[in-house]
Parts: sequence; structure tokens; C-alpha cells
Amino acid sequence: MEADLRLESSLFVGNKRYRAVLTGWHFNWTEVDKKNRDRKTISVPVAEVVGVEEGRVEILPKKSVESTEKDFTVFYVKRCSSGGSYGLLWRLGRTQFSCPSRVLRDQWTKYLRTALKTHSPLRPLRLLVFINPFGGKKRGRKIYHSLVAPLFELAGISSHVIVTERANQARDHLLKKDVTGFDGVVCVGGDGMFSEILHGLIGRTQQEAGLCENDTAVTLQPCPLHIGIIPAGSTDCVCYTTVGVIDPVTSALHIIIGDSQPLDVCSVHQDSAPLRYSVSLLGYGFYGDILAESEKHRWMGPLRYDYSGTLMYLCNRSYAGIVQYVPADPVLSSPRDRTRCLSGCSVCSRITERLIPHPSDSGSMYRSHNSLFSSDSEGEWVTVEGRFRCVSLTCMSSSCPRSPLGLSPSAHLADGTGDLILVWETNPLGFLKFLYRHTSTQDQFDLPFVEVHRVKAVRFSLPCAKKKEGYEEIGGLNGAGREMANEQKTANSFLCGVCCSKAPTESVWNCDGEILPVTAILCRIHGQLVRLYARGIEDGAALHNCSEENDRTSHVDRLT
Repeated sequence: MEADLRLESSLFVGNKRYRAVLTGWHFNWTEVDKKNRDRKTISVPVAEVVGVEEGRVEILPKKSVESTEKDFTVFYVKRCSSGGSYGLLWRLGRTQFSCPSRVLRDQWTKYLRTALKTHSPLRPLRLLVFINPFGGKKRGRKIYHSLVAPLFELAGISSHVIVTERANQARDHLLKKDVTGFDGVVCVGGDGMFSEILHGLIGRTQQEAGLCENDTAVTLQPCPLHIGIIPAGSTDCVCYTTVGVIDPVTSALHIIIGDSQPLDVCSVHQDSAPLRYSVSLLGYGFYGDILAESEKHRWMGPLRYDYSGTLMYLCNRSYAGIVQYVPADPVLSSPRDRTRCLSGCSVCSRITERLIPHPSDSGSMYRSHNSLFSSDSEGEWVTVEGRFRCVSLTCMSSSCPRSPLGLSPSAHLADGTGDLILVWETNPLGFLKFLYRHTSTQDQFDLPFVEVHRVKAVRFSLPCAKKKEGYEEIGGLNGAGREMANEQKTANSFLCGVCCSKAPTESVWNCDGEILPVTAILCRIHGQLVRLYARGIEDGAALHNCSEENDRTSHVDRLT
């Protein structure tokens, strides 16, 4: 039956008759008028059917069941505009069907459930869920139990829930406890909770594979468990960049249907010792200073970031440094090509296709991953020296509601590269222009003091004391003249006198919202090291198609 899965019959939605057809991949129902002519058709991919229930059933906002012998309810993904965001909101669509007989009702529910199992093999059945009750507005528990848990129950997903009581509890659990039998790990929280899950899964995978994370030349093994993100934190950058919206229901539906989005990860080392893993922002200078300053004002809540950002801008600091990087292949993509990494991205797909293992070789995935992303393929290092307002490395666009296109709008999620952004020492007005362009569609890299490079590895170190003095005299090695350097030195002295007692000579690294108390680091990009329950941001064409379908669906929903 699975090979030739097809069912067709007349069904009723409210008082209207529909011709319902289930093929292997789609479930369609077409309104039929009194003269037996077809009118509007609604088509739902089987892969986006969330669940099928006997009777008249409602799940959100509160579950209710009306047992009827001849009715069944189909729940599915329904898209709608998200307003100011670039992604699409997913909502739980619901249509109640009435059959002429109970036998036909049972046949429909059986066929639909069989189609789900046949055509959605990647759907999770058992999930390990970590809830951070302290993150954001402290609504993690409420969000999960009121919005997410009912959807998981509808989809037949069992969950083991752990409410964390301390920092790094989720990471330690994943490193030490048995996770056999789970299909994925879900974090209910912000970027901090995601980072804990990331470190725990990567560390556990390397331990089980017998790989040493201390070895900067080793190619790390990709994690077998997927990660799901239910946004409930102060910052939800990873969720926004990979889904396009910050919405718990949308994220839960992506998890339920088993979406899979590979993600690059940057490992950060010092003296061959692993410090952290990063996916969104590794920043020195301005972004590091903001984080360090914000830690002094945690009592302010999320407002501390705005306050600290304003303060650090007024301080107008710059730092001497030596940046070395290995350029990525410019033929594949460029950080200035004005493209965006959306759902079905062709650049990332080419990399993924090269990783598909041969069916007869269970270990070929790791071997192909090892050969494709091996450090042996790295090219020659390029070196730049001077004074920088900030040095940033990101493995994704790092978009957020305040910066919809992100730090690097053309960065890719899964191409095995990162974007290195160098902002040389400049005047306060120039730096303000750079920051402002993050909130608009203007190119923030189209400024004389900004460089961006697509890279596979990065080193950062401080120059010797003698070189530091030279930079102070000539304004760095970025071509700026002595006159501009003197003006900026005066501005630095004045503004730092207002904002702080003494301008520091070194900054700290901001690694996905965590402070790294070191300066000299080595970073490597590991391609497609983890997978998320996501599919990337759906583009405008999908929005147009969905809006038309939603019009038809809403017409049916008014009848149910």
C-alpha cells in the first residue's frame, strides 16, 4: 500500500462538499459546486502535515476534543507574513472533515498517518529538552508548556524535559549523561542556552570518535543529533538567522516536521587549547568592549547592551593588532556579491551534495567530511597590521530584529567559511555611519576604512611594544595620514576622559555573548559541524505563493 498510496473520496467541510485526494506526497481538497464543477483547491505537502486526529479537535490555545464517529481533523503548517521580519511565520492550520461513514473516516486517518511515516522519515520521535527559566523575560517554562508541548504531543513526540538550575548544566549533562534513544536536543532559551547545547554536543561527539579537540589541525566529526531552538532569551540571533523570525510556534513546527539545516562552527584556540565554539559573532574591540562593560550593569537587564554600546561608541577606542587569515575560494562566493543565504541556498547545497555518503559505506560521511574540510586544503596566510576599531568573524549573517540583514548580509550558513570584517581606526562620525548601515539596506562594507574577507581560518595577535608605539605615531598601517591620526588621538583622549579614567591598550573577545579573557587566538571554520531543526529563511517568492494559499485556507477555516 505504501508504494501506491492513494485515496480519493468526497468529504465535507462545514456545509460544503470537497473532493479530497491523497497521493504519496500531497493531500489536496477541492471545493465542488452544485453542478459538480471544481472551484478552489487547497494543497498541503504530506511532509508538512503535523498530525491527524479522530473527531473535532482543537489544540491551541487550549485543547478540546469533540468525539464524533464520522469526523477527523487534519493539522498542518500554515504560512503567513511576519510583518517586519524577513522570514515567514508558521502557524498551526486546522481543517475538520466529515465523512459519509465511520469506515471511510478510519480509512482516511490510516492512510494519512501511513503517508506521514513513509514520506517524513526524519521526524523526531524522542527529544531531550532543556529549559532555561532565567533567560530573557523568564518565560521559558510558560512558552514551552503552553505553546510547544501541546504541538509535540499532537505530533506524537515524547520529550524528556530538564529545567536548568545553573550555568552550563545542559552542557555538562550532554557531556556526561547517556543520550541514547534521543533524536535531537531542544533548547528553550536564548543564544546562551544554545551555546551550552552546542559545546556539549560537539564535545561529546569528539570524545566518542576518539578525536582531540586540543589539536588545531584535526577535522572535527559532525554531530549526529539535531539541535532545535525555541526562542525565549534576551538575544535569539541564531534562531533569527536560521528561521527568519523569533517565534516559538514557528520553531516548534520546524522541529516537528524534521527540517534539517547544516551549520558551520568556528573553533577558537589559544596555545593549542580549545577555548570556545562560535557560530554568530567573534568580536574584538568595539563588540568586546560592549560585552565587558555590560557585565558591570547586569541589573539593567537587556537595556545594559544599549547603554554599554552608547558608552563605548563615545569612548572611540581603537586597538593595535596583527590579523592573519586564510582566504576562501573566491570563485564559489564572495561577501560582497549581494546574495543572501536563503532556504535551498545553492552555495550551501553544493557543499552538502559532496558530503552525501554511499549507501553501502556507513563511515563514508565522516571520511567525506574529513576530506572536504581538512586543514590540509588551507592556502597561504595573508597578514594585515594596524589599529582597528573592531575585528569580527562570523559564520552566518548574524541578523536580528534591529539589524535585519546582519553583520555580513551575504554570509552563508553551511559553506565551510566565515566572514572576517576589519574596521580600521576612523573618526567617530565614520564609525557611526558604519554602525547605522547595519540597520538599513545600505552596504556597510562600502566605506574606505572597512574590509571584509571570506576566510577559512584566522589568527590574531598583538604587535610588539615597539610596533605599538609606531602605530600611535602614524595612525596604523591602513594608509591614514599623520594629520588624521592626530585628530583621532585628540578625540580619543577627550572622549575617553569623559567615559572612563584611562583608555585600555587591549580589548577582550566577545564570543557569542561570552567574554574570552585572552587576546592572541587561532580560529578555524568547521563546515557543517552541527545540524539544526530549521531550513533557512524562506524567500519572498514563497511568501507570495503562501499569501495566495492562505487566502484560500482562511476561507475554509471560516467554515470549520
